[in-house]
Amino acid sequence: MTPRTPRLSRLRRAVPEGRVSRPAETRGARPRRRGAQPKVVALGGGMGLSASLAALRRITGDLTAVVTVADDGGSSGRLRDELGVLPPGDLRKALAALCGDDDWGQTWARVIQHRFQSQGDLHEHAVGNLLIVALWEQLGDHVQALDLVGRLLGAHGRVLPMSAVPLELQALVKGHDPERPGETGTVRGQATVALTPGEVQSVHLVPNDPPAVPEAVAAVLDADWVVLGPGSWFSSVIPHLLVPELLDALIETKARRVLSLNLAPQPGETEGFSPQRHMEVLGRHAPKLALDVVLADEAAVPDRDALTAAAERFGATVELAPVARPDGSPRHDPELLAAAYDRIFRMHGRIGPWR
Repeated sequence: MTPRTPRLSRLRRAVPEGRVSRPAETRGARPRRRGAQPKVVALGGGMGLSASLAALRRITGDLTAVVTVADDGGSSGRLRDELGVLPPGDLRKALAALCGDDDWGQTWARVIQHRFQSQGDLHEHAVGNLLIVALWEQLGDHVQALDLVGRLLGAHGRVLPMSAVPLELQALVKGHDPERPGETGTVRGQATVALTPGEVQSVHLVPNDPPAVPEAVAAVLDADWVVLGPGSWFSSVIPHLLVPELLDALIETKARRVLSLNLAPQPGETEGFSPQRHMEVLGRHAPKLALDVVLADEAAVPDRDALTAAAERFGATVELAPVARPDGSPRHDPELLAAAYDRIFRMHGRIGPWR
């Protein structure tokens, strides 16, 4: 990466101030008065984290996303292979989710998510990926560059990578080769793990002791609430628990912790998983992790007693709420999810002002 340039100082002056971390309103969630908002950290990656952020930005102006950096597919994988950078795709999606609902925010959300269509090397590259990588090279600082992109977009929160080094996800999978259904072997790469037809037994990262981004650790330790999930369980949610410093922070933080479960099993990665089995595999990867609340859609829990028992093993209670889109698709509705988070923060949080 190259040192900061004078042009970037001019760019900072050109970026609109006051756009970061502005609270917005949502149905069913009363806006908190200034200075009385919870500090919330959301961990994950991909569309699951995006859904959580789109909800959380509606109820707090003090929001930080900590994003996995193990993606090796698509535009992110190509940039990672060619330039040796962190995969920017999940970071880009998080930034887009934090964009406001005004014209500025929605325009920039569309721009950074735009993918080029061509017969050449730019085909399927996302504009936001190129922007993020360009600023990494100009500034030589992952966090500072992402903060600058957030200011440009008017993001309602901050986006941080969980580690400053590109990570490879590896999984122990039974039946990855359909011709050998009883054989267990190692599958490499997040994109491959996410689509495996086999049964994922466990996952680990390479390097197996990656350094956490200090700002991410500090955010977790300073939070009022930490939200883990929803998202691809083995490739987006559990990887945060495999970064030792980040796991230590999640265990030691005085913040309350909420686990947000998926609406349905993911084909390939968690095919056939019940809500409680999602929790069981989480516990196997982080046996010392405690939780306070497990949030699930009431229509996605066929056995409430089993989920309650699984949550109790983490020291948590279960909150059931309608959080899915009304169209029946397995996607979270941002306003319904925001109302559920807001209710949890009020019922299980501190009485009175947060700070």
